[in-house]
Amino acid sequence: MMNNMTDTVKQLLIINVLFFIGSYFVPQANELLSLHYFESDGFKFWQPITHMFMHGSLMHIFFNMFALVSFGSALEHFWGAKKFLFFYLSCGIGAALIHSGVNYYHFHDGLNVLLSHNVDKVQIIELLNQGKYDTTWLEFISQNELEKMYSSYLTPAVGASGAIYGLLVAFAFMFPNAELMMMFIPVPIKAKYFVPVIVLLDLFSGVTGFSLFGGNIAHFAHVGGALIGFVMMWYWKKNQFDKNRWDR
Repeated sequence: MMNNMTDTVKQLLIINVLFFIGSYFVPQANELLSLHYFESDGFKFWQPITHMFMHGSLMHIFFNMFALVSFGSALEHFWGAKKFLFFYLSCGIGAALIHSGVNYYHFHDGLNVLLSHNVDKVQIIELLNQGKYDTTWLEFISQNELEKMYSSYLTPAVGASGAIYGLLVAFAFMFPNAELMMMFIPVPIKAKYFVPVIVLLDLFSGVTGFSLFGGNIAHFAHVGGALIGFVMMWYWKKNQFDKNRWDR
């Protein structure tokens, strides 16, 4: 696998590893480079891009980079560097936008309930910026709604997963009959079935809150990256965007 790694994939791998190591030596990088909710004090305009190179744990970066090398190299081989990089970044940024849109919905859904009961908006924002909330709010809003509002505003997102899900969709488009296996389930499944199942599982987890992959996962970022990847692949296939157009 490492011998077949393409140049852009190799560069992305190195950048991700450097960011991961650097965040341990410069803890402030986590605050500055992770994707914060765009109405919060922590948001910076560069975060929709930089969050793609930040990861929360060794397992997080390992699985993302394993997928990047496995699927990205095959795609870059056929597309070329420019088209591949454009696709990868577009899926990652698109995933950030969709994730932020879902957070906006959850935050304002709870906020509007509180405002309708004459809770002061300035007080709400001040407490949230301190990482707190007033337990008296539970008189007007359910615990689940308040937790969604709280986490949407305060929980930053990190990782290349949105871009990776875009690569998975592209791989399924280009190599639909390639056989893949899910971790711990040693049964080969064709890509055209495997990828939709993975995306649907994330959608299920995002909608219901019941995660099959553990907690604190930005499921809608995964779904968003897959959706952007699907739209781009559908458009390219319809218009036959070939490698030569990008290499000129």
